Amino acid sequence: MLVEMTELMGRQIYTPDGRLLGEVDNVIVDVEAAKIDGIYVDETSPMLVEDSRPTSVPYRWVAAVNDVVLLKYFPRRVSVKKAAARPAKAEEATAVTAVR
Repeated sequence: MLVEMTELMGRQIYTPDGRLLGEVDNVIVDVEAAKIDGIYVDETSPMLVEDSRPTSVPYRWVAAVNDVVLLKYFPRRVSVKKAAARPAKAEEATAVTAVR
């Protein structure tokens, strides 16, 4: 079954163990390769992503698309790790880390 990209918008996304990650807010497209590169989720579950931060899910993690999007992989929890400040810059940098 083929699905139009616009039909993905608003569909619920579930992890392999049945937890609701959120809804599809946007689709990331690789125009040169003419393929979907990822799914953008603006409001994620705080149980899965620290502070319910927006997340981009690589499309290679998608197992099936029908009434919902089912993932074949998603980390148990995604957290934000603050990087150590550099002596030259006092700004805080953040990096996303996955907890397995």
